[in-house]
Amino acid sequence: MNKIAVTTGDPNGIGAEITIKALNKLDLPSESIVLISNKKILDFYDKKIHSKLISESLLISNKYEIIEIPYNSDIEPGKITKEAGEFSFQSVKSACEINAKAIVTAPVAKNALYLAGHNFNGQTEILQKYLAHDNQLAEMLFVAGNFRVLLLTRHTALKDIVITKEMVVEKLLNLKDFFVKHLGIPEPKFALCGVNPHAGEDGILGREEIDILIPATEELRSRAVNITNPLPADTLFVKAAKEYLQIEQLKSLKIDFTAESFRSFNPSTLQPIYDCYIANYHDQGLIPIKTVAGDKTVNMTIGLDIIRTSPGHGTAFDIAGKNIADETGMIEAIKAVL
Repeated sequence: MNKIAVTTGDPNGIGAEITIKALNKLDLPSESIVLISNKKILDFYDKKIHSKLISESLLISNKYEIIEIPYNSDIEPGKITKEAGEFSFQSVKSACEINAKAIVTAPVAKNALYLAGHNFNGQTEILQKYLAHDNQLAEMLFVAGNFRVLLLTRHTALKDIVITKEMVVEKLLNLKDFFVKHLGIPEPKFALCGVNPHAGEDGILGREEIDILIPATEELRSRAVNITNPLPADTLFVKAAKEYLQIEQLKSLKIDFTAESFRSFNPSTLQPIYDCYIANYHDQGLIPIKTVAGDKTVNMTIGLDIIRTSPGHGTAFDIAGKNIADETGMIEAIKAVL
């Protein structure tokens, strides 16, 4: 199938609302998108967005092909239910089964998935189960323009995090392969965060850098991966954030370059020092990128045959059904796979 599969997430969250708003703004050709949802859910939020009943011809569910996922329960914005969890799970599973060009998922609630008996810590793990083959590994890469962060571990309690040399080597080799094949960057530069404060301070504050990360980087460099030794995460991300904000500021400038030497200036080609930052655990990587990029942050699943993207935020149950959700993240997620 040469279409992008778009799920609408938890029926009681903001997923359907931001999907409808994003598709309305993007106005993509009908043959480019397949919605994995339920017409009742789409029409419910479509009519809320327009504040009144609208012509059937204007409903988003009438523009795009829909793969219907059964949902016979009431739509209750803001509520966590077993039925919504089942719908969320079946939507992602269906997206994995149709051989789409790419997958874009709206947010789901982990507690709703658990209520429905699907003990996955997120959509990445569902994608891993149904798409991976030949020892493929699904990885979480967060992207905001040229600011990219890979997580070595995902939704894991801090006390349970285990990082090994073999894990780091395998994940970084796969990451380089993704940059070469999908982003067209033949020699990406990676910066590795230390696990401990000040990257361990030569073992005074922890030995993970000495015992695990440095041996991993040495092996990676022997295999043609351009990567730093572990660096203090706080200062590393301060520089990354400054670079991102400076590049975004240059992109937003409306300057009429008249001199010949400036006519080829293209802010979108500006590159940061590092192509990707490697974080050891969830909050180490996501706090910096979400702080500076906000709703522009896209969660990208890589390492599988099909790329999946999603907004960097969650279901936002507190504002569900109120027609105030910002669709920026969903727009960016869709644009990332066009």
